[in-house]
Amino acid sequence: MSVTNQTQTNTTVGIQRQGLAGLVLFSLLTTLPCCICLFINGIMLFTLRSKPVFRETSRYILLFNLLFADTVQLAQSQIMYLLSAAGVKLLYTVCCVLTALNNLSHIISPLTLVVMCLERYVAVCYPLRHAAIITIKNTVVVICVVWALSSLNFLTQLNLMLKDHFKDLQHLMMTDFCGKDNLLFDPVSQLYDKASTYFLFALAGVTVTFSYVGIIVAAKSASTDKASAKRARKTLLLHLVQLGLSMSSTIHSSLLIVVSTNLDRASAVIIQILLYICLIIVPKCLSSLIYGFRDQTIRPVLMLHLCWHCRVLPVMSMTSTNTRVRTFTAKS
Repeated sequence: MSVTNQTQTNTTVGIQRQGLAGLVLFSLLTTLPCCICLFINGIMLFTLRSKPVFRETSRYILLFNLLFADTVQLAQSQIMYLLSAAGVKLLYTVCCVLTALNNLSHIISPLTLVVMCLERYVAVCYPLRHAAIITIKNTVVVICVVWALSSLNFLTQLNLMLKDHFKDLQHLMMTDFCGKDNLLFDPVSQLYDKASTYFLFALAGVTVTFSYVGIIVAAKSASTDKASAKRARKTLLLHLVQLGLSMSSTIHSSLLIVVSTNLDRASAVIIQILLYICLIIVPKCLSSLIYGFRDQTIRPVLMLHLCWHCRVLPVMSMTSTNTRVRTFTAKS
């Protein structure tokens, strides 16, 4: 499940063999799009905290939590990627903690998507009870539960990684790059990692499907708002796409193995970097772009912040001036 940990071994070995120039070039190829995505996510996070309507609406609070987890994971993934590309060796204990922390943020995203799907389901199927069920207090409690479950998984994975090996590895440097595959020493750790990953995404997929079918059934009722149900169906399809993007990171390691065994070293490194950008970096900022331009409430505020007030403010000022002129003329 750890995004960076699945990329280190194959990609960075090839990069280092290209020499210093290749190392700098390939690092820039991943760092530049990562910085752009972090910038977009940062603007989106600032937007979601800039207005009371965003801070006091449950679905925007959940969206903030989703984007925050994706942003933290993206930043940590790129840092670990650069450390591995530079050939920096870590202590086993440090690598275990970083790997488990990466899994912590990775689990939060699909769990938050589950909650967001249920929120849309309640909004359409139980509109009269939505305000009583989906409150700010309940939303905060659910977010705390999501973080608690993720923290429990973090502690479990950390315990499995260090179990029976802590005394031997406490002051031992890794001979290879920091990667999850190099830390799962026993079959129990590997089994838990696979089981937790499959269970998480199965739970998310079943929840999205259940919510979508429930909304379709409710839409046939005469008492249901057809426009609201249609928007909810589109939102759930968006959540399904997000879930698929999250799952793309789980197949990244398998794709790297195929590429490394079937292509020459130079071509393999290039393909591996493209896979890292397309499957790891880009999906983490798609949520910001999709929600930002799709939501009618977020879009004008987001555009204002993205444009740094350069183009939006003059237009607003001109509109305000014309309004005052028309008002003054009408009074005269």
